[in-house]
Amino acid sequence: MTASSDADVRAKLTALVPALRHFHSALLDVAKGEYEFMNGPVKGPFELYSLVMNHPQFQWLRPLSGLMATLDEVLDAKDTTLTERNLTDVRQALGLLFAETDTRFAEFRGGYTRARGDARVRETEAKWRELLGGIQA
Repeated sequence: MTASSDADVRAKLTALVPALRHFHSALLDVAKGEYEFMNGPVKGPFELYSLVMNHPQFQWLRPLSGLMATLDEVLDAKDTTLTERNLTDVRQALGLLFAETDTRFAEFRGGYTRARGDARVRETEAKWRELLGGIQA
């Protein structure tokens, strides 16, 4: 197996970013729907942003948000050569989010379990998993 170049790794991770964003957006829409069912309509993007940042009902999304922010930082870092290790790290981090044995992310998995009945969540998840499956680490 040949090592991937910085450009190869960067291209793979860059392709994964929008797929994860779409997945996160689909999960956020489900969380927003749950919130609105209990509390009434969210009155615009600023209120939604405030809820996502501060309301406990949206806390479960934070591990995925954090992983995405870290991925953006890695890709934006100047003078950094990306390697196979970066691919492995992303695979492992995503794996931990969904691993039943890791109690740190139980709240995320609970929210995800509620959300995966949504067609858009399933479609966007399939897309990032397909891309991740194509990333040999």
